[in-house]
Amino acid sequence: MFFHLLRRPALWLCAALAMTPAVQAQAGIVLNTTRVIYPATDKEVSLQVHNTGTSEILAQSWLEADNESPSASHPLFVITPALARLAGNAKQLIRIIYAGEGLPNDRESVLWLNVQEIPQVARENELQIAIRQRIKLFYRPRGLTEDPLQAAQALQWQLRDGQLEVVNPGPYHVSMIKLSAAHRGEVAFEQDSRMLTPHSRVRFPLKEGRRNDLLDLTFISINDFGGQEAYRAKVSTDRPTQATKSESRPD
Repeated sequence: MFFHLLRRPALWLCAALAMTPAVQAQAGIVLNTTRVIYPATDKEVSLQVHNTGTSEILAQSWLEADNESPSASHPLFVITPALARLAGNAKQLIRIIYAGEGLPNDRESVLWLNVQEIPQVARENELQIAIRQRIKLFYRPRGLTEDPLQAAQALQWQLRDGQLEVVNPGPYHVSMIKLSAAHRGEVAFEQDSRMLTPHSRVRFPLKEGRRNDLLDLTFISINDFGGQEAYRAKVSTDRPTQATKSESRPD
């Protein structure tokens, strides 16, 4: 019951803020990574949580799948410690251990790792808010021979039935930001971010009048290390094409 209350969405805090004389300003927790890669060859993976504030906090950690509610822990993994007490400016190593079965063996799986800061002491007329950090965890089973750093370049782009189609033929997720397609400088398609699942096919609608034109495609791929890599391609109706790395990032 206690954990359930800690994870409950903090929407009620918005109303409380209006009636509270003061809200305590706290430095938050900081994770030492923007994503976690879990190869099946490793018995466990870990990340570090840093309490950058001066006050003592509790750090609660749990995993969830995309289709689960924030209050549902993922049963296939063990996180230790799930609840850690951190003094001001202290650091804590969080270990993640896979149970060994339950996830696909032919493709990468993605989950969300949540680390929530729970302040310990509130002074009179002060409201302390539990801040949650949320990053992706990618679990990679044994036997995947493709290079994950080439996953974005392996994507196949083509114009089909007046739409921009992309096929991800590989076993890895591809995270992209700043997707854009244009014809002679006029934008036909834009999207801020998109993650393509393994072995998937996705179609994006195009603006009227640009559905069969040769398009200049640009996007930024996020690699295993959180780095951003720019890609460009000429996309047409003739045949699927693959994007190539660009020295300059699209605006």
